[in-house]
Amino acid sequence: MYQRILISTDGSEVAQKGVDHGLSLAKSVGAKVTIVTVTERFPIYAGPDWIPGPTDLADYDARQKEAATKILADVLAAAGRLGVDAETVHVPEAQPAEAIIATANKKHCDLIVMASHGRRGLGRLLLGSQTSEVLVGSPVPVLVVR
Repeated sequence: MYQRILISTDGSEVAQKGVDHGLSLAKSVGAKVTIVTVTERFPIYAGPDWIPGPTDLADYDARQKEAATKILADVLAAAGRLGVDAETVHVPEAQPAEAIIATANKKHCDLIVMASHGRRGLGRLLLGSQTSEVLVGSPVPVLVVR
């Protein structure tokens, strides 16, 4: 059925549901897994009171890399406990939906598994939905876990 499954996570409690489901599915069908986390660009809010300096950017990048390393190590350990063959990918300074789709393409994944916060109405319009963007842009099936 599926040969390679991409599982996306941001390390949140909601994302963990997608991770757990994706790893279980991979185990049941004997698929390999690519686990991806994406860290976004430094949020620059230019204004008269504060302009980020080079150390601000470097500190932000270091914290994002550290967080991504922990997130991916935790999921890789969970995959190992289940006996699922897995690799990890951190995509820094990117828009999450675009990076998830690009990683799925690059790694030749035939399924993307991700969680959704399940926002509706105004909250969804204001906050956007990375899951919705992946659903619209993905050339492969997307399994959304709630």
